[in-house]
Amino acid sequence: MSTQGKVKGIIANLVTVEADGPVAQNEICYLQTRGTDLMAEVIKVNGANAFVQVFESTRGLKIGDSVRFTGHMLEVTLGPGILSKNYDGLQNDLDKMDGVFLKRGDYTNPLDDDTLWDFKPLAKSGDEVEAADWLGEVNENGKPHRIMVPFVFEGKYTVKSVVEAGEYKINDIIAVLVDANGKEHNVTMVQKWPVKKAITAYREKPRPFKLLETGVRTIDTINPIVEGGTGFIPGPFGTGKTVLQHAISKQAEADIVVIAACGERANEVVEIFTEFPELDDPHTGRKLMERTIIVANTSNMPVAAREASVYTAMTLSEYYRSMGLKVLMMADSTSRWAQALREMSNRLEELPGQDAFPMDLSAVIANFYARAGFVYLNNGESGSVTFIGTVSPAGGNLKEPVTESTKKVARCFYALQQSRADGKRYPAINPIESYSKYLEYPEFEEYIAKRIGDKWIASINELKTILLRGQEVSEQINILGDDGVPVEYHIRFWKSEVIDFVILQQDAFDKVDMNTPLERQEYMLNKVMGICHTDFQFESFNEVGSYFKRVINNLRQMNYSEFETDEFKKFEEELNQIINERKVA
Repeated sequence: MSTQGKVKGIIANLVTVEADGPVAQNEICYLQTRGTDLMAEVIKVNGANAFVQVFESTRGLKIGDSVRFTGHMLEVTLGPGILSKNYDGLQNDLDKMDGVFLKRGDYTNPLDDDTLWDFKPLAKSGDEVEAADWLGEVNENGKPHRIMVPFVFEGKYTVKSVVEAGEYKINDIIAVLVDANGKEHNVTMVQKWPVKKAITAYREKPRPFKLLETGVRTIDTINPIVEGGTGFIPGPFGTGKTVLQHAISKQAEADIVVIAACGERANEVVEIFTEFPELDDPHTGRKLMERTIIVANTSNMPVAAREASVYTAMTLSEYYRSMGLKVLMMADSTSRWAQALREMSNRLEELPGQDAFPMDLSAVIANFYARAGFVYLNNGESGSVTFIGTVSPAGGNLKEPVTESTKKVARCFYALQQSRADGKRYPAINPIESYSKYLEYPEFEEYIAKRIGDKWIASINELKTILLRGQEVSEQINILGDDGVPVEYHIRFWKSEVIDFVILQQDAFDKVDMNTPLERQEYMLNKVMGICHTDFQFESFNEVGSYFKRVINNLRQMNYSEFETDEFKKFEEELNQIINERKVA
């Protein structure tokens, strides 16, 4: 018999329930009011009292209303049909809901029970399997969706039977497994998994080392991220966090893209819903939405429940990783999630930490980021979840707790700078403040040496040094004036500007410049570094700026031209002529 309870206290969407039996942390319950069941999650247990956060408006709820505990955690339904769906944080299919405003207590099935899937068996009778092993697969929007042994299964199982190839519904039995005690277990295409618990059914989780190409030069060339890596993008309002995330989502070499709109509710989310279905996937030629999952925190859901969408999105990402796929997960913005944690912590009257955030904020963020990663599956195949979140620090203060806590665990730090955004230097990533710790890993150095060459990382370090020296000269010119510093200083500054305009800046609206393959990035990096290594002769500082503007203009025209075409080579030839004008013999 399930545990029952009564409402004892109400503070917004935090409700105190007196239970008549055992209750578990993160257990789901339903509060019954006026004929409507309101879904809630247990966030704290104190004796017979359970503190639950309600995922709906609690208007009309009163003391004494009945509560029914379900005995299971907040979980997602996993199976074919997830791709291209628009979910809320509870995995309700938003496209199945009617009206502009979602009806309270209205919950939908995340999958379509009646769809027929063309099943192909991968296992056979007599095979020994364990959790996450592949029993078969179906084609889901051009991707191989593997049907796996449920993650909750423990130990070894023997396959008694697997259905023949053919069309089946997700709830049809596709395999029968026998455990060590001889008990038979029926397996369908559907399984459930609690969102707060990581899926760990894999053989090994090594340190990631393979470069994840995003097509964004300031990331791939300057501070690269890897498959299964973690990064975050902090920056004040208007610096381009969401636009940068969208660009990475469209262009990165990932099989699946999962977007968690856990904080933004305005034009950013609207753009995702309206733009993604219309975009062509540059990798497959199909629609980008076909390999995308959107988990949005809807306006009907209280702000304190924002963490549901983050954890739901991560669990879906881990599920597809277990199929041997490369998953890219983007969260916008984790600051809103942290603020939701602060709100609930304050309502629970817990001891506050810095800026009233929970004392365990760093641990919560660290545990979540740790769920990303590159893994080797039981069959030797590999899969990955690469996670990039955005942080919206109040007033652009990068010393606030959420940014500092995230900085401790994320390996890549892409700091957006207000002054660069104001100067229309997009992406507005500060090349000096930002970093990638993957550049320090020997495994990554070996991978890059085989992929591109052993001089790549040395060139990156030298490039950063040139940018830093250029910034120092810029500050001196601002103080002393143009004629107050030697001509050599002006040359040093303009060489850093060549790097900025040609490598760091990128036009997201140009069909060529918006996405730069790694081979082209290497070519342009060598071209720019060659200019930086060249000695030039000038009579006065007035000549320096006008000359380097011509150099930058030709290099940018090369960026806008298809790689190695006649047009590209024409601009390159013109560039060589310009360089020879002032080059020291």
